[in-house]
Amino acid sequence: MDSIEVIPVNLGDRSYEIFVGTKMLTDIGETIQKKCGPRKILIVTDQDVASFWLNTVVDSLKRSRLDFEVACVPSGESSKSFYQLESLLDQFFEVQLARDGLILALGGGVVGDLAGFAAAIALRGIDFIQVPTTLLAQVDSSVGGKTGINTSRGKNLVGSFYQPKLVIIDTGVLDSLPKRQLLAGYAEIVKYGLIKNKPFFEWLEINGSKVISGDSKARQIAIVESCKTKAMIVGQDEREAGERALLNFGHTFGHAFEAEARYNGELLHGEAVALGIVAAMNLSKTMGFLNSQEVDRVTRHFKTVGLPINLNFIDKFSDWNGDALIDHMRHDKKVLKGKMRFILLREIGNSFITSDIMPENVAQILSKSIGGKL
Repeated sequence: MDSIEVIPVNLGDRSYEIFVGTKMLTDIGETIQKKCGPRKILIVTDQDVASFWLNTVVDSLKRSRLDFEVACVPSGESSKSFYQLESLLDQFFEVQLARDGLILALGGGVVGDLAGFAAAIALRGIDFIQVPTTLLAQVDSSVGGKTGINTSRGKNLVGSFYQPKLVIIDTGVLDSLPKRQLLAGYAEIVKYGLIKNKPFFEWLEINGSKVISGDSKARQIAIVESCKTKAMIVGQDEREAGERALLNFGHTFGHAFEAEARYNGELLHGEAVALGIVAAMNLSKTMGFLNSQEVDRVTRHFKTVGLPINLNFIDKFSDWNGDALIDHMRHDKKVLKGKMRFILLREIGNSFITSDIMPENVAQILSKSIGGKL
């Protein structure tokens, strides 16, 4: 096995490790044997990921003499639904997976969120491991134990905090991703620098294009640094009672954009986060917390690497209505005591949580984003 980096997530008896390396899928059976022991495994994946990586995982499990079954769900955000949840649970029971079994979530954020939530509620809890295959899932959704599905009212409104037993990140799988998917994940990477780690953002200004273009060393550094930042925050605030909410930077706006796009694939989660980050930074400026130079610096970096900064990057979004977007925000799970909560910046690397924002200020920012003026 190639050399790997191991990042601990310290949560007492729910602690686990994140393994980051270049050939982790080839050796995944050996890793599972060492860390989890011999168990019956149900691999949960989607149709797209299965065509690329399922055989590699299956061959490794066979070499390690592990018993397994496979459940495949449709690709895309629409699989985070009550219908697919029930269908997946039925497959758990059909293969007679017991409480001492193991769910292996092989895929992006959709697969990880859905499989993790199913693992949390089946038989009142079955262990699961995250094996993320997108950059976004590797640096964000696979770490921290947030699982769930969407409803017609919004994103991730039904779910649970349920930590994995292990996260296995194979950086080599990123070579199979289209640039758009890589950029979507990169938005979450930038987020960590903006909320908590200014030196990391400065490194990204120099090396971000390498991360996207395929430089293996740059990718490893970016993924490890992102996971370390998230692991630190989650270790201090597992259930988002305080500081963990900082990880939602850009997401109050971003989730509203995704809801208005109806989760149909036209707007990727990472693209929505990028748009949300730009909107949140401009709101920070409007409220007098952040200077224009900092906003321009981040916007310039987004343009350099190819991330969107305004909603009009897709023509049909130019017809959106700001009031509808604010209504989505009011249904967001981050609302507290009837007030929308936003993560804003005082400077790059210095973020904070506030509910003291007037709706008209939000409407102003949305109008500018829709009109392509941020």
